[in-house]
Amino acid sequence: MTTALHSPPTPAALVERLALAARAAQRQLALLDSAAKSTALHAAAGSLRASEPAILAANALDMAAGKARGLGAAMLDRLLLDSARVAAIAAAVDAVADLPDPTGQEISRDLRPNGLEMSRVRIPIGLIGIIYESRPNVTADAAALCLRSGNAVLLRGGSEAVHSNRAIHAALIEGLAAAGAPVDAVQLVPDQDRAVVGAMLAAAGLIDMIVPRGGKSLVARVQADARVPVLAHLDGICHTYLHSAADPAKAQAIALNAKLRRTGICGSMETLLIDAQFPAAQSVVSALLDQGCELRGDARACAVDPRVVPASATDWDTEYLDAILAVAVVDGLGVALDHIARHSSNHTDAIVSEDAAVCERFLTVVDSAIVMANASTQFADGGEFGLGAEIGIATGRLHARGPVALEGLTTYKWLVRGTGQVRP
Repeated sequence: MTTALHSPPTPAALVERLALAARAAQRQLALLDSAAKSTALHAAAGSLRASEPAILAANALDMAAGKARGLGAAMLDRLLLDSARVAAIAAAVDAVADLPDPTGQEISRDLRPNGLEMSRVRIPIGLIGIIYESRPNVTADAAALCLRSGNAVLLRGGSEAVHSNRAIHAALIEGLAAAGAPVDAVQLVPDQDRAVVGAMLAAAGLIDMIVPRGGKSLVARVQADARVPVLAHLDGICHTYLHSAADPAKAQAIALNAKLRRTGICGSMETLLIDAQFPAAQSVVSALLDQGCELRGDARACAVDPRVVPASATDWDTEYLDAILAVAVVDGLGVALDHIARHSSNHTDAIVSEDAAVCERFLTVVDSAIVMANASTQFADGGEFGLGAEIGIATGRLHARGPVALEGLTTYKWLVRGTGQVRP
């Protein structure tokens, strides 16, 4: 007697199986009240803390493989987990658990002249597909945000973080199961075949929204190929403009933090604009150079310090994600605004100035998802916005913009209550 050999499922069949299970679990999730979802997430956070040794051991495998593959410093920084980062991941899940549940929230109510009562209420989007690279914390952040907002989630992490993602997912599932939550609402794709990404992008009718988190090539592919709605940003080309009325000490502190706190995140400043009348350009430029940042500047920026190297035309449109910064000296607010309009990726842009009217003009005119005055662009993060965590930062104009958290993972439906009205 021979035993039939079963071929592994095709990427499309695998995605369909996972998506159908997740959608069924999402219907069960809809039956849980806010307190039950909160309890489940607190249990998941506790499981993450208890699983720290296993998570760190898994991450060590990914780090060793990443170094062997020659991953860059920024990618390795995103990938690295230690006790503090595991604790922060668990704390973020706890924070999401304690946020107000957006589902069922009434947005508006109106009584029409004919007696019909019409209201809009928030509901989950459904099944969210997350395609991400290197950052294992996304596994927990996305799961927590989706579950709290009543959505199921299909997670497809990058191969460089495969062991870390699986360990974090296993811990989450253990906590959710202990609390009686439907564990299939949080699915991790078990196959690293790149064709699975294509199957997710084509899964219209099964996946309701795709959120890519990763490098430019990944996001560009998702935006080009998806037949499912996409919520994303492509580049994080963030500017900081030091206005002539900027406080020198404040300007220097903000510039150093915006660039060098963590160079590999999307909120890292990539271009510094210095007003020609700003009195402390030398000290700011020198401080950046002294801390190991390479500066690529226009002719006037190069004249500030001989260590500044000439910028090429492409530097103004480059997301370095490294200790490299483009610097230009500009003649006033109008020129700065024009530069940002030409080169910003509409992610996060900031001004430093003690002139309140100038700050307000900058905040009004700059058309980015996040616009700041007298603050570091490194605050472009859902946790810093009081959202607990974020599923991503969106720079488009539809549905949600900026850090996307619970509210951004909901849509709404109309509820119409009548007393027998018929339309004439």
